[in-house]
Amino acid sequence: MKQLFLIVAIFGFSISFAQKLEYTNGKIFQDGEQLSSFETKNLMKTDLKALHLFKKAKSKESIGGFILGLGIGGTVADLVMGLTSDVKYPTAITYAGVGLMAVSIPILSGRKKMVQESVDMYNQGLKNEKKTLGDNFELNIVNNSNGVGLRINF
Repeated sequence: MKQLFLIVAIFGFSISFAQKLEYTNGKIFQDGEQLSSFETKNLMKTDLKALHLFKKAKSKESIGGFILGLGIGGTVADLVMGLTSDVKYPTAITYAGVGLMAVSIPILSGRKKMVQESVDMYNQGLKNEKKTLGDNFELNIVNNSNGVGLRINF
């Protein structure tokens, strides 16, 4: 019977740590394996606030990246046109491209912090969920006047 409790406790500890997400260097990992955005969204379906924040960060990233690419593309296209033809170089396309690049900077800023917050929110939800469902096992070594023993809380 004691061995059964010990096996269940160890198994519970391994499960509780296995589902945590880690966000490092702009990438999300679970158990040392990198997750794609699709896999991350599927995992976060249980925590709607974290999922909403993650989707918001990804939309911000895609819109900002599109605007930045459009600005760089317009500026480079106008530069090539100015170098290969007799047109006066800095035209309105160059200024619009530089403007788009400048607009993309505030759009792109803060997206990594939002992803970090969503991962932290998801991990915090896992801790709270485990406590309410009774999956939070605690194994302690107890020493009192009667002797030494193991205490298991779940």
